[in-house]
Amino acid sequence: MNTTTVNQTDCLEVKVPVPLFFTIGVVSLAENLLVVVSVILNRNLHSPMFCFICSLAAFNTMASLIKTWETLMIVFANMGQLEKKGSSEMNLDDVMDSLLCMSFVGSISSFLAIAVDRYITIFHALRYHNIMTMRRTKAILGVIWITCGVSAVLMVRFFHSKFIMISFVVFFVVSLAIICFLYFYMFMLARIHARKIAALPSSSGGKFGRQRWRGGSMRGALTLTILFGAFVVCWTPFFLHLILLMVCPMNPYCECYRSLFQLHVVLLVSHAAIDPAIYAFRSVELRHTFRKMLLCSDWKQRS
Repeated sequence: MNTTTVNQTDCLEVKVPVPLFFTIGVVSLAENLLVVVSVILNRNLHSPMFCFICSLAAFNTMASLIKTWETLMIVFANMGQLEKKGSSEMNLDDVMDSLLCMSFVGSISSFLAIAVDRYITIFHALRYHNIMTMRRTKAILGVIWITCGVSAVLMVRFFHSKFIMISFVVFFVVSLAIICFLYFYMFMLARIHARKIAALPSSSGGKFGRQRWRGGSMRGALTLTILFGAFVVCWTPFFLHLILLMVCPMNPYCECYRSLFQLHVVLLVSHAAIDPAIYAFRSVELRHTFRKMLLCSDWKQRS
């Protein structure tokens, strides 16, 4: 999707080498596809949390596949094998842009669903299985995918409309605010609970349980911090680009920032490669499944 302008500016557009785009896309595609296959095949991973992780990996797989294919099309166009302005090429570009928008919106939605799921897991643990049933999980995933598909088509069809761009930015900001609030609230309540547990009378079993709970809380807080930090770092520059495109389309200083558009896209694609390392590879069950799959072992025997 091209969101750059042609205004006169002293800042030259930063070009990212095609091999870099291609490499990041292939690595991201392999990682996320591995996560999707692992969650589908391993029955131990058929839980709401891993279903949301699988959804996120599926959206990331779509983004990686589209960017990799787009990179190949650019290479073929530069070699004279494709017409850059042909009717079929333009239609294909619209389809790819729609799928790319769908993957980006889907990633944010899946990220938000995971944040809500973690909140329920931590603070409504006794009622979690009654609240997050697999039936409700499938319904949530269905709503996410259908909504993302419709919104992606509308965004590409009416992309030059300011209303669409504003809606896209507002959706990102609102989602970011909700995720930030949930993570901050979870962290604060976890500290309060840790202090209350530390104040209870000590016993051998209770002391071990408190230490184990505290260690789990710290690991969870660290994971949430990494997730949120990576999300903000990788997504904010792109949406700032959209905001500047709406607020100051003719300003040369804004144009200087927009000249970095390809770097912003690299961050977005890189986030798809970072996600599996944060979400999936921190899971013992997923690491075991990856190892068994890569070694062609009978991982299904694991209980």
